[in-house]
Amino acid sequence: MPHLFPDLARTVAAFVVVLGVLVFFHELGHYLAARWRGVYVEAFSVGFGRSIASWYDRHGTQWRISWLPLGGYVKMHGQERPEEVSAEVRASWKPGQTFHEKSVLSRAIIVAAGPLANFVLAMVLFAGLFMAVGRPVTSPVVGEVLPDGAAARAGLLTNDRIEAINGQRIQTFEDIQRIITAHPVETLTVRVLREGADKDIPVTTEAREVNGHRVGLLGIRGGSVDYQAVSVPEALWGGVTQTWTITAETFSGLAQMISGQRGTDELGGPLRIAQLSGQVAQLGVSNLISFIAVLSVNLGLINLFPIPVLDGGHLLFYLVEAVLGRPLPRRAQEYGFRAGVALLAGLFIFATWNDLAHIGLFRWVAGLIG
Repeated sequence: MPHLFPDLARTVAAFVVVLGVLVFFHELGHYLAARWRGVYVEAFSVGFGRSIASWYDRHGTQWRISWLPLGGYVKMHGQERPEEVSAEVRASWKPGQTFHEKSVLSRAIIVAAGPLANFVLAMVLFAGLFMAVGRPVTSPVVGEVLPDGAAARAGLLTNDRIEAINGQRIQTFEDIQRIITAHPVETLTVRVLREGADKDIPVTTEAREVNGHRVGLLGIRGGSVDYQAVSVPEALWGGVTQTWTITAETFSGLAQMISGQRGTDELGGPLRIAQLSGQVAQLGVSNLISFIAVLSVNLGLINLFPIPVLDGGHLLFYLVEAVLGRPLPRRAQEYGFRAGVALLAGLFIFATWNDLAHIGLFRWVAGLIG
């Protein structure tokens, strides 16, 4: 069988840390919002199943760490509807502190606070990284020249530092991409620093179709990443902008998968996350923190999807309730939750299949049969 993970112990430990941090802050968002809106929280659990450790805080909430670290939950007082529980349970409810009797706005705030906490966590982690090690910037150095591309034909070489294109000063590799994509099939003057001397090279770009528009291609890949020191305000703002960038890229990638412009083989599940957690942890703490921040954005965004069972599905029901002036019929909500569970189960199976294919299990089985 192939070596599925570089180090099983490291992978498991990193996965538990990554998932624990993400779940804790997601549920902490629900918890803090519930306390703010006057709802009594009975339990806060990181993980499922039997409790490994538990304690009560001064507000009477039981905090638990459970043995199965694949999620977590916040149990709010009176979360069920009165018609769903017995008379004995209803009699034990604390008036004014139950979830179901709060306004639609309060319930929506409590539900939305979980995904919002994930976005805030990402901003804080990115900002902290920028303060500690600086903001990562891909230097405008040619890391690789693709064969038969525009750069190769023009004579660009690996390690050339691109200083200007048609007189426009280049600071980062992203500057190169921005200028080149805007000039398909055009001859541009590229000034490079090679072996201590400046050299002007005429380059005729190539083109390809992207969403019905032609964009330019140069045929190079980026090189090293530099870290630029930033001030505290710049780091804080950088945390916000980086979180926004990751959110936009994630949403764009999912939209491309749905429209068929991008392969669904990139869709991964817990096994892929576990594998990547171990690999990233090997690269150092800063890389692991960045990985957690990216996953936190993904978790927050996915939870906002209008799928019953997810937070976004609950928010959709609350929106309908606010418009109609009454909750959706119980049967309609039940059918919605069943459909949501079926959809999530299907996505989980599909993602797990992708994970198994990615780590080489099917190739190993085929090799045994062969």
